Amino acid sequence: MGVVYFELSMSLDGFVTGPNISVDNPLGEGGEHLHDWMFDGKTAEESVEFEEKVFAPSGAIVMGRRMLDLGIGPWGDNPTFHAPVFVVTNRPHDPIVKEGGTTYYFVTDGLEAAFELARKAAGSKDIAIVGGADIVRQCLDRGLVEEARLNLIPMVLGGGTRLFDGVASSLHFAIARVIEADGVVHLRFRVG
Repeated sequence: MGVVYFELSMSLDGFVTGPNISVDNPLGEGGEHLHDWMFDGKTAEESVEFEEKVFAPSGAIVMGRRMLDLGIGPWGDNPTFHAPVFVVTNRPHDPIVKEGGTTYYFVTDGLEAAFELARKAAGSKDIAIVGGADIVRQCLDRGLVEEARLNLIPMVLGGGTRLFDGVASSLHFAIARVIEADGVVHLRFRVG
């Protein structure tokens, strides 16, 4: 069986988005710079290839409804997930089928129900929790996360959404790997 992980880019002051998030500005003011390391110097095609490689080991994706509402437009008709996406929500909706194997399923029975569906869909592959911060915090608090992948960006946002606000202080993280790259430090932790 694969690993259950989340991966997010985070500023030095702990923010995964800037302030004033909206559909027109899904990462908030200044938040788009959290992802410069992924796209700088790449063509649009190279950026898509990079994202597809990131998600290739994942057989299922879990996200919150707000993340979907903010991202579904920019992700387009052929999102790079190429796997079933289980959206935790209290608002029912028919599945949304996209190109390339991505279908958004709306799970109204709670986080555990979404994970049960994700485990079945993923088989022996990974389950990626892609956000937002609230769903990641819920997964951490329920002991569902095995690996935390943080891309630490050398910038201070000064406001926005903090990743670890309200997370149980009893959580333990063990360093698994640290990789320094241009404009980012990749941190991998085992959670438990």
